[in-house]
Amino acid sequence: MKTELIKENGRLTVSVVGNLDTATAPELEKAVFDHLDGVAELVLDLSEMPYTSSAGLRTVLKLQKAMNQKGTMKVIHVCDEVMEIFELTGFSEFLTIE
Repeated sequence: MKTELIKENGRLTVSVVGNLDTATAPELEKAVFDHLDGVAELVLDLSEMPYTSSAGLRTVLKLQKAMNQKGTMKVIHVCDEVMEIFELTGFSEFLTIE
């Protein structure tokens, strides 16, 4: 997995490239939390993330909880496979998905 972060005007956009799993979830969590100062909007671009495990879901949940205190979070460009995981786990109920 690789992440690309763009921070501008209080918005942090994080593009996730590759699978989000037990090995890569801590890496994503650290990368995002290291850049959250001054961020009011977090955007997760999952257009190049074909899979997430439960560890990845846990990281997404931690990010959502952090942003509930600071501002907003949205998830964009979710592939069908990951969207199905979000729906089966109930994540689609509380995530803002565009």
